[in-house]
Amino acid sequence: MKNNDFTTTILVDATPAQVFDAVNNVRGWWSENIEGDTNKLNSEFLYHYQDVHRCKMKITELVPNKKVVWHVLDNYFVFTKDKSEWKDTDIIFEISEKENKTQLTFTQKGLVPAYECFKICHDAWTHYI
Repeated sequence: MKNNDFTTTILVDATPAQVFDAVNNVRGWWSENIEGDTNKLNSEFLYHYQDVHRCKMKITELVPNKKVVWHVLDNYFVFTKDKSEWKDTDIIFEISEKENKTQLTFTQKGLVPAYECFKICHDAWTHYI
């Protein structure tokens, strides 16, 4: 069975520790509009972009230099009929070494093509990652 969750992978010239640190510096790559800790297990943080998108994340897995998982506790999109499309999805960052580089695989488990936001989210995540 084909996995339809959104996923993308990049290879970078950085160590796994540098990639792990970069992932956890959410204000540095996603948005400065973040409230709360983004680098502590079980912490929660809020993201917002104007009146267009708001979400609440909980860090449910934090394995140094290997993996970070955020669970979407709540979500709101102004541009979708279902304002909470992301709710209860998981955003997963997996870090591994490959060909003397570091591979980052990003997956939003539960973000599938049937979602109204899929194309917009695909383009946004691809840009950020």
